Amino acid sequence: MADSEFKRPLLDKVYYKDCPGCIVDQKKQLQTGLPIKQVFCIWIMALSVTLPISCLYPFLYFMIRDFNIAEKEEDISYYAGYVGSAYMIGRALTAVLWGVVADRYGRKPVILLGTSSVVIFNTLFGFSGNYWMAIITRFFLGFLNGLLGTLKAYACELFREEHQALALSSISTSWGIGLIIGPALGGFLAQPAEKFPSLVSSDSLFGRFQYALPCLCISTFALFVTIIVIWLPETLHFHKQSELESASEAPDAEEKTDEKKDSSLITLLKNWPLMSSIIVYCVFSLHNMAYAEIFSLWAVSPKSLGGLNYTTKDVGTVLSITGAGLLLFQTPLYPVAERMCGPIMVARISGVLTILLLTSYPYIAMLSGFMLSFTLSCASIMKSILSVSRITGTFILQNKAVDQHQRGTANGIAMTMMSVFQAIGPACGGALLSWSQKRQNAAFLPGDQMIFFILNVVEGVAVLLTFKPFLITNHY
Repeated sequence: MADSEFKRPLLDKVYYKDCPGCIVDQKKQLQTGLPIKQVFCIWIMALSVTLPISCLYPFLYFMIRDFNIAEKEEDISYYAGYVGSAYMIGRALTAVLWGVVADRYGRKPVILLGTSSVVIFNTLFGFSGNYWMAIITRFFLGFLNGLLGTLKAYACELFREEHQALALSSISTSWGIGLIIGPALGGFLAQPAEKFPSLVSSDSLFGRFQYALPCLCISTFALFVTIIVIWLPETLHFHKQSELESASEAPDAEEKTDEKKDSSLITLLKNWPLMSSIIVYCVFSLHNMAYAEIFSLWAVSPKSLGGLNYTTKDVGTVLSITGAGLLLFQTPLYPVAERMCGPIMVARISGVLTILLLTSYPYIAMLSGFMLSFTLSCASIMKSILSVSRITGTFILQNKAVDQHQRGTANGIAMTMMSVFQAIGPACGGALLSWSQKRQNAAFLPGDQMIFFILNVVEGVAVLLTFKPFLITNHY
């Protein structure tokens, strides 16, 4: 058979000469050792889209205050929640579309659009002059960003099966670190004229736009990632009909030609192993996003409202320590835990430990000085490690539940549903924190005890959903 049609150098598999997916598959078969370079590329791509999601949390309280839209101080968290949710609402509207595009036209175009949208709209958000500009720029930042769902499919296709847990762990670790480093950057770099008056004057660009510097730094990083993505390989298979017909008698021809079958959206929605893992993923994500917003707003709230009275710099310090701890422990530890216990058991154990940990937060607030900083940092590190472990397990279950030609759309469904839940998280989290802070003298769970109790209820529901008959999987 002509070499221009196909060749089978390895294990009797059919590899098409001009198909980028086949080229990647061939390289995977010949690959030896740990693919460190590919893991790093996946890690920075996930980080570039995660940083802008969370960088605003430490300064959002002050940004809303400066917009003068809240009549009372207790209402600031209420308005802040809608800014935090705007990104998720935008992403929920288009995540399935970007998944379909990724399955039809390739992973790289969707990834490039995602990183490019961060460069443009995250920068514009930093220069927002009013509340509605902040809402609109955050909305379009999510609307044009289908990177995270596509990246999960891309990671499964770029790595050999024995390295896929590591690849997906790098995405969820990057997600977790982004939810920490992003606020750390926001905490350190926002309001530079107040923090560094000798370097930044109040009349300068960053003095007038006090929240632009952290956003601009993240956008610059996203531009760097965009350039790297241009040189990465495409993993989607593109086969001409004539090639498929000529290979019809090959050992794996049935697998190749069946790629057009059972790939509709309806079929995926009927795939209960996929949908049940997505729902668990969504509830865990709801908890994570609500916690991310509540933690920063709670930390900067005054002591009279049950907060810690932290500055944005104090929050940045805690989150920087948390990010370093997460990077040090999570990436090497999760693949080992997954091999020993399986992703479902790891998620259950992490969920139970999270409930115990969050119960202690109101009592941590009673500490002061070094003991408060040390205890809060340790608790924050542990919380982030547990969160990333839960999410990684659901990533693995989702991608094992579908074939390659369905992964983009399947992850698009996951991102749509997750975005809806994550939009609820900041909006409800901000509103519930505002409500909790108004009931300092209540008889039942006064002040911040109520908000952490509500977070634990959500976490408890997610843990229950990991048991049969709800969660069904054929792989673990």
